Amino acid sequence: MKQISIKALSIQIRLSGLSFCILNRTTNTIELLQHVHLEKKATPFELLNDLKVILASNSDFEQTFDTITCIYQNELSCLVPDALFDEQNLADYLKFNAKILKTDFISFDTLPTNKSVNIYVPLININNYIFDTFGSFVYKHSSTILIETLLQTNFKNEEEKLYINVNTSTFEIIGINNGKLIFYNSFEYNTKEDFIYYVLFTVEQLKLNPETIHTVLTGQIEEKSELYAILYTYIRHVAFEKPIAYFKFDDGIKTTSSHSDFIILNSFN
Repeated sequence: MKQISIKALSIQIRLSGLSFCILNRTTNTIELLQHVHLEKKATPFELLNDLKVILASNSDFEQTFDTITCIYQNELSCLVPDALFDEQNLADYLKFNAKILKTDFISFDTLPTNKSVNIYVPLININNYIFDTFGSFVYKHSSTILIETLLQTNFKNEEEKLYINVNTSTFEIIGINNGKLIFYNSFEYNTKEDFIYYVLFTVEQLKLNPETIHTVLTGQIEEKSELYAILYTYIRHVAFEKPIAYFKFDDGIKTTSSHSDFIILNSFN
């Protein structure tokens, strides 16, 4: 009798590109890890068209998926402590951190590990298409996965750490001490000088020592990149997040730099 595999699909959505990952839960194997980088920032309408073309052109997406997760990666988000959260005031929280339109649909994720709520703007046209194509699905903001995963990883760790997750034109900094979130913010950058300015400013504001603070990198940054070079010039202890150990990978999928796929790979937890 042929075994029926239980599979999960995660789609990471940003205006600069799309990522797709398929996990076979039966064998605990990543069967597909695909990235599509766009030459320029797309509009939500253009991004939807790109998504339609990609899904229609790959038979891997014609399978039956047990769960589907849509991950929105944008700067339109903010964290609010549980004690201060009121679902009726979503726009009021967000307008202090991001430029939003009256027509924007606003959603939120709960972060039990941090006792907070992440308020953000998903793309409603993408949500509608995913629902029409696959049926019910879950959507989250990328920073929800990032923060929750790092807090769970550092639950029993008393060491103070600084995590930097790098994207094409933005990056997030997460500070953790004694297993608790002490800092989270996202920054836009155009040059390596922008990048290091915000990193050093954060280090100064948190009263950290650049000679001793352990800094861990995820996302779109490699050891040979200019971002890494300038970071290592000013920050002494720099390392990449270790590869995801609890999944196997199909042949042909690179696993040596899985720090670059940290968010999408941790979306299955």
